[in-house]
Amino acid sequence: MVSPFIIRKTALAIKQGELVAYPTEAVFGLGCDPYQHAAVQRLLTLKQRPVEKGLILVASDLQQLDDFIEPLTEQQIQTISRHANTSWVVPAKNAPIWLRGKHDTLAIRLSAHPLVRTLCDYLQQPVVSTSANPAGRNPARNSLHCHQYFQHELAIIINSETGSLAQPTEIRNLLTQQIIRAN
Repeated sequence: MVSPFIIRKTALAIKQGELVAYPTEAVFGLGCDPYQHAAVQRLLTLKQRPVEKGLILVASDLQQLDDFIEPLTEQQIQTISRHANTSWVVPAKNAPIWLRGKHDTLAIRLSAHPLVRTLCDYLQQPVVSTSANPAGRNPARNSLHCHQYFQHELAIIINSETGSLAQPTEIRNLLTQQIIRAN
């Protein structure tokens, strides 16, 4: 378990516009504050990821995503809540292009990873989450791998365990149930 001090330190770094790495359900994620365009742009540049692709926001509850997504029906809320290891593409509301890319939708996930949930609860907001790797390389599966990729580029790399998934989370369209990325 990660200490409360590390959670506070990571949250402060995110609020200050820094980039961080943290364990998720299967791999390490790169994250930052989704409200800070400059931070998201630095993350995209570091990862060599085109803005057009869009990013995922992770949260501990759906209310943290209210600023970014259209209101959901009760059935949609239940679907998302039952599938914690799934990222969902949902209709965006006021989500800036640096988060949604070329889409009118946004990818979201109610994280099943306790550290991610604790961090989002502490921040009382979602966090940008994309796999910790330069484009075309394998995602980092531990903190050492993150250091090898991004040693001097990140404010914090949390040294903790990923979840039990063997592959990154499945991505589905909430409206059509179409699988965009299988796990």
